[in-house]
Amino acid sequence: MSTLWGSSSPVALAARFARLVEQLGGDTAAAKAVGQQRELLGAVMDKEPATLNQVAARVKRGAPAVSRAIDALVRAGLVDRQPDSANRRRLALRLTEAGRQHLSSPPLADASLEGRIGKLAHSELRALERGIEILERLPR
Repeated sequence: MSTLWGSSSPVALAARFARLVEQLGGDTAAAKAVGQQRELLGAVMDKEPATLNQVAARVKRGAPAVSRAIDALVRAGLVDRQPDSANRRRLALRLTEAGRQHLSSPPLADASLEGRIGKLAHSELRALERGIEILERLPR
């Protein structure tokens, strides 16, 4: 697909829209879970090697809830949890290579959304891109 101006190809717009829905919380439990997962992965990456309390503070949630979520990320192979070499009572959290790849890849847009956006006129694609730019600037 060709780029019209900026990043307004249907594929790029669908990916940006999917990311935006994820960031704004999404309407479904699945969208919210994916957004929270990416938020936790980002918190681990920002503080690497992160402690559970650092991650909990960064995402503004309680340590027990974050601990359960981190357990799921460890089981999924996205986070590595090892004893901290400086303090063996503390666990150091690091992203695995799979976790880094997951975090760096854009959210997957629904292929049907890409197809529907692809049917829009050039002027409509530009208007949609402008609307997404405005929504991306909303405070979180």
